[in-house]
Amino acid sequence: MIGFIRGKILQKQPPILLVDVNGVGYELESPMPVFYELPDEGQEISLFVHLVVREDAQLLYGFTDQGQKDLFRNLLKVNGVGPKVALAILSTLDLQDFLHCIYSDDFSTLIKVPGIGKKTAERMMVELRDRVDLPTPQGEPPGASGTRKIPDSPVQDAIGALIALGYKPAEAGKAVRAVNDHRDKRDDLIRNALQYLAVR
Repeated sequence: MIGFIRGKILQKQPPILLVDVNGVGYELESPMPVFYELPDEGQEISLFVHLVVREDAQLLYGFTDQGQKDLFRNLLKVNGVGPKVALAILSTLDLQDFLHCIYSDDFSTLIKVPGIGKKTAERMMVELRDRVDLPTPQGEPPGASGTRKIPDSPVQDAIGALIALGYKPAEAGKAVRAVNDHRDKRDDLIRNALQYLAVR
């Protein structure tokens, strides 16, 4: 089982990452936050890795910290959640925001994630809340009744809108962040991102 790798970045093409480890190129898929933290190609990185074995393939998924990896592995245990949906969750919500969704029954935020419907969100609430290996939100005990509201993010909303239009999560995320100047509203971000994609 491969749990960790260290090597040089050969290519970064979200969600695919190619890493040279002593002359062997490992191809991994990673959530978008990983790519925001990566150095330039040719630089050395260290990644926590999860291996998924299928009948037709062996797939590697890379993460910059153990918390991302643990959440990914817990998500895969939920009925109806596969690697693509798990990556979409990690690309849309950070660990603390996701945990607050689980512990405060925040369905509205979860179902904004591509591939998450009401039934899947309900299953995650039930199956993940009592997991002993799932961390709890900082400063909040398991089962806390607090109703922390995760503020709507124009960036996340714009990415979700592009995905609904048929763009891949990685493609949508890259386009929105390329045009985001931290002043645009959701509709402006969507319009500018579509213009960005049109000339690519």
